[in-house]
Amino acid sequence: MQRIATSGLVLASLLFGISTVADARRPVSDVSRVYGVKLPQGYRDWKLISVAHEAGRNNDIRAILGNETAVKALREGKRPFPDGAILVRLAWRFESSSRNDSVFPAPQSFVAGEPVNVQVSVKDSKRYAASGGWGYGQFENGVANQDAALTKACFACHARLDALDSKADLVFTHYSQ
Repeated sequence: MQRIATSGLVLASLLFGISTVADARRPVSDVSRVYGVKLPQGYRDWKLISVAHEAGRNNDIRAILGNETAVKALREGKRPFPDGAILVRLAWRFESSSRNDSVFPAPQSFVAGEPVNVQVSVKDSKRYAASGGWGYGQFENGVANQDAALTKACFACHARLDALDSKADLVFTHYSQ
């Protein structure tokens, strides 16, 4: 019986070691696969442009931040955005807060839950000419998502907006006063 237990322990250790080596070989990158976009340094200190709640299957709450170039363009209504504008969209699960609701007469409080991802849009009209001048990246836990289909879908979605509002320069967000 002890021999079987020891053999099982050895086998489990071996399998754990193999899976750890396999995980270590997976490429981890800070650059998006399709557009080469990086998570900007210090983006969490950028100015807040707007917030949004995305219902449906996403069911998240979002904060849209911008660098100085993007914020200035939004405030001034300047379109197309100038090269160098960067927009960052942070998303968290949209969750009710029973703690906060306990203070109010009825359930009404919703808060940011677990983080979902961070999406980055970078304006460079020459480098990203094929995608309307914008490069895109999605990041989970600071690591660029390497799914090319997912990243290519960013432009496809933003291009649908262009059909409705060509003056938006492929940007859903507006500056909230």
